[in-house]
Amino acid sequence: MGRFSLSRTPAAPAAPAQPQAAQLQALAQPATPKAEPKAKGPPRDASLDLRLRLHSRLIDELDLSKLDKLEEGEMRRQVLNQVTLFAQSERMALNTKELNELGASIYDEMVGLGPIEPLLKDESINDILINGPFQVYIERRGELELTPIRFRDNDHLLRIVQRIVAGVGRRIDESSPMVDARLPDGSRVNAAIPPIAIDGCSVSIRKFSKKPLTLEKLVEFGAMTQSMADFLWGASRSRVSTVISGGTGSGKTTLLNALSAAIPEGERLITIEDAAELQLQQTHVVRMETRPPNIEGKGEIRQRELVKNALRMRPDRVILGEVRSEEAFDMLQAMNTGHEGSMATIHSNNPREAISRLEQMVAMGGMNISPEAVRYQIAAAVGLVVQVNRLSDGKRKVTHVTEIVGMEGNVVQMQDIFLFNRTHTDADGNVHGEHRATGLRPRCLDEMIRRGIPYDTTNFDPNKVL
Repeated sequence: MGRFSLSRTPAAPAAPAQPQAAQLQALAQPATPKAEPKAKGPPRDASLDLRLRLHSRLIDELDLSKLDKLEEGEMRRQVLNQVTLFAQSERMALNTKELNELGASIYDEMVGLGPIEPLLKDESINDILINGPFQVYIERRGELELTPIRFRDNDHLLRIVQRIVAGVGRRIDESSPMVDARLPDGSRVNAAIPPIAIDGCSVSIRKFSKKPLTLEKLVEFGAMTQSMADFLWGASRSRVSTVISGGTGSGKTTLLNALSAAIPEGERLITIEDAAELQLQQTHVVRMETRPPNIEGKGEIRQRELVKNALRMRPDRVILGEVRSEEAFDMLQAMNTGHEGSMATIHSNNPREAISRLEQMVAMGGMNISPEAVRYQIAAAVGLVVQVNRLSDGKRKVTHVTEIVGMEGNVVQMQDIFLFNRTHTDADGNVHGEHRATGLRPRCLDEMIRRGIPYDTTNFDPNKVL
């Protein structure tokens, strides 16, 4: 079976038949898209017209109720048979490779996500960004690329969007024109349609690797050094509560996944997310996800309710995918009441700002607590703030590993343990720099030593090349 069940799709308007040579050329060389903000007057794509004509014919001729019950391989075989018959009836001299490619694209149109199905299967792609029917961008290795893929028109794109959200039990229409959902493979989808999306449907798909990145891989990619990875692994292992801070797309969830691998197998972990993205490898994991309100505005379950409930479920650690609002108070309570080693991510530009945002989020809950008391809670609960940033060249770097060491007056005291020092940007736009220790010895090292976790303290020498 494909990712989505078959549904009877309205037939697209038939395009005039084209000469055989033009059809073959269109199949071999997809048209280059134009970056048009509006869905008006797009250049004709003969290949796309051909696929839509064939899609319409197959919808009419195949028994979809029976086809839907077949295994994926048999479904593909039947679709390919119909494609072959169509090519013969149209007197199209297609070779086996071309027939297979056309059959695959038609299958994707019927049960998958149409033109973007190959992008979902490409593991080198991190994000798929659709700005109306004629602009499909991808992010690969930190850089945005405009692809030659496009949809026939807004209606074609809207059908694919509706198939995405219907496959996960959601709906999108004019009365509810936005949706944030998770695909069965873990990819996260955000979609907006007219009237709020002025220039046509807008879709963002954040893909996640089937195999989550490890700290070793992040070292290999240059996000941090081995010395930093060893320190963070030891801190997580010794139950130091950690907040990972960064901007959108900076790699916060990726780093959280990698750090979670240090948690011993015997612990009970509860994860709480808006859309489930974490891929913890331990066996004793309870995953919880928020629920948006229904069309009547009822039934919403927010993160704060889930955090409160998680504390009644005997967790060893609570892992919050992203702290956004008033649940910050309950997260701090968890870290302060026997659930050390809990983790969360937060949107902010640097460690100091992350602490300020936590304070603001606690205030959003309407708790009758003074700002000073909130800061004391933060200083007592959080051990490390790890800042990860996406640099101007698209590379992701851990730029700060910062320890919270207590209070001085009414100010939370912090000390940087490791920093990324930028040196210059070359003519090609590549950012250069190096990770260095600051020379300060972290207080949490004592806990690592007590737990028998070895660490080379010469790594804290600021003159040592990490």
